Parts: sequence; C-alpha cells; structure tokens
Amino acid sequence: MRQTPALRLHVPEPSGRPGHATDFSYLRLAPAGELRKPPLDTSFHDIQDMAFSLIRVLDDDGNAVGPWADPAIDPELLRRGLRAMIKTRIYDARMQIAQRQKKISFYMLSLGEEAIGTGQVLALEKGDMCFPSYRQQNLLIAQDVPLVDMMCQLFSNDRDRLKGRQLPVMYSMREYGFFSISGNLATQFVQAVGWAMASAIKGDTKIASAWIGDGATAAADFQTALTFAHVYQAPVILNVINNQWAISSFQGIAGGESTTFAARGVGSGIASLRVDGNDFLAVHAVSKWAAERARSNLGPTLIEWVSYRAGPHSTSDDPSKYRPSDDWARFPLGDPIERLKRHLINIGAWSDEEHQATQKKLEAEVIAAQKEAESYGTLATGQTSSVSTMFEDVYKDMPWHLRRQRQQLGV
Repeated sequence: MRQTPALRLHVPEPSGRPGHATDFSYLRLAPAGELRKPPLDTSFHDIQDMAFSLIRVLDDDGNAVGPWADPAIDPELLRRGLRAMIKTRIYDARMQIAQRQKKISFYMLSLGEEAIGTGQVLALEKGDMCFPSYRQQNLLIAQDVPLVDMMCQLFSNDRDRLKGRQLPVMYSMREYGFFSISGNLATQFVQAVGWAMASAIKGDTKIASAWIGDGATAAADFQTALTFAHVYQAPVILNVINNQWAISSFQGIAGGESTTFAARGVGSGIASLRVDGNDFLAVHAVSKWAAERARSNLGPTLIEWVSYRAGPHSTSDDPSKYRPSDDWARFPLGDPIERLKRHLINIGAWSDEEHQATQKKLEAEVIAAQKEAESYGTLATGQTSSVSTMFEDVYKDMPWHLRRQRQQLGV
C-alpha cells in the first residue's frame, strides 16, 4: 500500500521579524524607466506583464527617466505636491501627539505613503469622487481643505460637521470629492464602482477612485467590485496600497506572497499596473493615465501601489512587536518626500533653504489651526459634540417619542 505524507498548510511568513532584518528581495523591483507606457486603449491582455513588474520614474539620483516621465510637467505642480506631502506629515505628527495627550481617542498616520494620495488627487478633476480608506488624509490636505475643519472632526467637538458620529480620521467632505469613510474594510470598493456606474448611466463626465489596503483585498467586497467594474466597464480607478502590513499580519497572508495584488485585476479582465508608490512622478503619471482611460469610456484600471507603512497601523498598535524597528530606513523605495525634494533640487525648482523655510511655515500653519480647533473643545476638556444631536438627522420631522426623550434628558 502506497504511503503518502501527511497534509499540511502553508502559512506565509515575512522575511524579517524583530531582531532580524527584513530581506526586501521579495518585492521584485525593476529599474526606473524600464517599463513601457501603453496607449490608453490597450487591452488588459497586452499589459499582463506590467502587473508583475514595477513602474518607476525617479532613479536613485532623483532624475526622471523612461517613457512615463513627462518632460512638460509643470514644476509648480511638483512643488505643490511636495508642500502637500510635507504638510500631511506635520499634520499627522501633531495629531498623533494630541492623541497621546488624550485630546483624541484614536488616530492613523499616513507616514511613508504621502505621495500616493497627493499624486493622484492632483491628477483628478473637480467633481470626481474618491472613496478612501482611513489613511488618505492627503487627498484633503492636497486640496487645501481647512485644517481646522479636519481637526474638529478628530476632536469631536461642536464644530465637528459629523457631530461626533464617526471615529476620528473618518472624514466626509462631499464638496472635496471625499466620500464618507466606512469603518468596514473593502466596502469603499463596491461603493466606488456603483457610483461610477451611476455616473455613466446619467451620462456624466465624472469618474470615481477607490482606495483599499493590501489586507482588505482578502475581503469579499474586493472581488465583487472587480467583477462589476469589469462586466460594466465602470469609469473607476481601483487603488490597492500595498504597504506590506495589515494591522499586524504580513501582506502574504492576504495573498501577496507568490503573486502581486495587481495580478488580481488581470484575473478579472481589468487593465492592471504595479507602481512605485513612493515615487511622486510615477504616481501622478499613472493616475493621470488611468483617469484619462476611465473618462474616455475605456474601462477601469487597477493599480497596486508598492509602499511601506512607516508608522504603526494606528495609535492602538505597536509595530515593534512584529517587525524590525529599522525596516522603513532600509526599505529600498525610500522616503517619498526626500525623493521628490531631490528631483526638484536637480531641476533647479527647489533648494535645501526653501525646504527648511517651507517646513517651518507649514509647522506654524498646522500649530495655529490646532490651537483654533482646540478652542472649540477636545476630549480632554470634555467639550465634545452635544448629546442633543443624537436625536437629529434620522427623521425629517422628529416623532413624538424622540421629542419626549430629548425633553427628559433636558437637552
């Protein structure tokens, strides 16, 4: 009788753990400028290889190379992008401190990922709708949304437009093309596809952009969104930010060990690209290509942005428990701010002196906004959104039993 070995499961493991440096060779990187730029009307069949390589524009010296480099790009757009990225990092740092001071209950940094949202939103048009996850505050900051409004949502005070009903960082700003964030992972993907389909049904010209992390691709809504986007050729950009880690599980647990997340799109019949998410020029160029493709009725594009979550998953997380503390410093794609800064200096559109002056100016702007926002109340002062608002915005006319309950509470 033939003997067969016992069955066993494979559990993906990262190449680095605390005390052991990460081997980043699993990323399968490509040299800057190597990948071609296909025409807008390309078929997903013709670019399958681009889901397994990596689109890069900035080389190690900060020079823009290859077919995705746009020689006509306005240096002022790059300067605007750099300022927004710096501002986002300052904002994040101040709000994390505020959480530690018990002024906010919860916060999530976008440290190391600032180029992705900033580069894309500057490639979109007014009226397009982004369906973000909880780490895309740069979509708002790059549009110069008043920081006081954002901070009041974090502090859940009387100036919070959401009246304390959302967790901090779960903003909602329709006028800035920022759909209400859902705490349930992957829901924004199906919402974005549905919104894009509705835009096409109405004969509008606006497109949608959805945002998800590598871990959330394991949710069922992710695959449902791909199916509808493919079948109906919805005008939508499907962004997967592969920052290597979900809360504490390596991206391999979600299926990224032996293939790429961009390959998921290929399997669903969607044009799919894998891009250096720490390269602002690559982010902007690919986002612009995908947006033009959607707006030209050529269907959806799925983009895997390769980046690294430099900070904790949230203020509730301690990454030192599951990964090396020096991982970000060793990440081969570097710091997105430093890379764009070097490029702008190379082309004579920036300097170290201007960088320092901009840093100080933006720090003062963020501190001033925080001081004003805190004057309306924080969790630490107890000046939070009025409890009376819990009775509002459900019924057009408040029914008698709610009026009585409100009276009983004396609010």
